[in-house]
Amino acid sequence: MKFHPTPLSGAYTIELEKRGDDRGFFARFFCQREFQDAGIPCSVVQINNSLSAKAGTLRGMHYQLPPAAEIKIVRCIRGALYDIIIDLRPDSPTFSRWFGVELSEENRLMLFVPQGFAHGFMTLVDNTEAFYLVSAFYEPAQERGLRFDDPHFALKWPRTPVDISDKDRVWPSFDPAFHGVELMRGLK
Repeated sequence: MKFHPTPLSGAYTIELEKRGDDRGFFARFFCQREFQDAGIPCSVVQINNSLSAKAGTLRGMHYQLPPAAEIKIVRCIRGALYDIIIDLRPDSPTFSRWFGVELSEENRLMLFVPQGFAHGFMTLVDNTEAFYLVSAFYEPAQERGLRFDDPHFALKWPRTPVDISDKDRVWPSFDPAFHGVELMRGLK
């Protein structure tokens, strides 16, 4: 795997190193040793899969507070999506900034999302499927989210969403106390 730093501290895009021949190719999707060698600690406890039937479906912006803060490694295995992350760690040099990248079945890129980041994506084509590794179990009491259109962050999505859950639509405007920003101090 090739790890490429993003403009946000601790976040990476990951390019698969394909080994191929006339049959196709082989590539590692995850190798704990390679992550450790790159200085990126990650232990996986869940693997999630989502399918969105319609282009323009928006999922996010989700995260969990400590002690259930989670790392995510996201890959689009069918279709295409635009993935956005926001750094919510108050002591990070990139606090409150966001980064977006297209992940698709063609480019096979993955996105490494550190603890303390909100994460969400919008599908670019029908029947888009995402697969992601997660380092912490889902804890409903620790779950938080940001609105996809919160003016504080001014996220630039590729289009207006056509499908979004009620839960994701009604997250409150950014409020450091509600969103648990101080709890994410010291996350790397």
